Amino acid sequence: MTKNVMLKNKVAFITGAASGIGAGTARRFAEEGARVALADVQQAEGEQLRDELRQAGVEAIYLNCDVSDAVSVEAAIRQTIDAFGQLDIVFANAGINGVWTPIEELAPEEWAKTLNINLTGTYLTVHFAVPHLKRAGGSIIITSSVNGTRTFSNPGASAYSSSKAGQVAFMKMMALELGRHHIRCNAICPGKIKTNIDDRTEKRDTETIGIEVKLPQGNPALNEGKGDVTEVADVCLFLASDLGRHVSGVEIFVDGGASLLR
Repeated sequence: MTKNVMLKNKVAFITGAASGIGAGTARRFAEEGARVALADVQQAEGEQLRDELRQAGVEAIYLNCDVSDAVSVEAAIRQTIDAFGQLDIVFANAGINGVWTPIEELAPEEWAKTLNINLTGTYLTVHFAVPHLKRAGGSIIITSSVNGTRTFSNPGASAYSSSKAGQVAFMKMMALELGRHHIRCNAICPGKIKTNIDDRTEKRDTETIGIEVKLPQGNPALNEGKGDVTEVADVCLFLASDLGRHVSGVEIFVDGGASLLR
């Protein structure tokens, strides 16, 4: 039986594509026939993934792109169109945890950096991609989080949680605004997924806030809520492909149900 390739003849633009959920989803999309544009600021990792995909016979490009900078995002979208001639799937995935600290210690520039990358970066990605998506319709997927949407128990994560909540509100607005153009917009809300983002999180004095959650009988969620990037990538594939053709305006929690406990 011939394998059904779900993203044949599709072009996907992925931000934060060099590692973690972005890289895992790029590989998954490529397996299903997509041509991929890998946008990131981690050049060495991005080029390595590009070369890996090319060696597997996939059409892939790497684009150095700072999602918080309008000029950079516009250039990356333009380069994608120049390379592939179309755009069908946009995965606005780039983001940071930023600084987690009590609100009186969170500096204005720390707040701004998190919001600029996570929320403004999502806006810029969609803003510059939509004119191209309108040609034939398509799918926009945004990486939000359980934080700020279901979970508020991570001490000091005020900037991060606010950015993630804002992404979901933005997604719902886009789902209605763009529906008549046959563009779907959804968000994924991962929980505890094994990536390296926690290694780049700065935490200061969070123990003084006094938020602590303990489950006396352990975590009853699937695999205690722990997952990996392949599980998130499969959800993204559903939303990017025709399997999700009538799904728009929803956030999908990818956490084994763990956030229901918080």
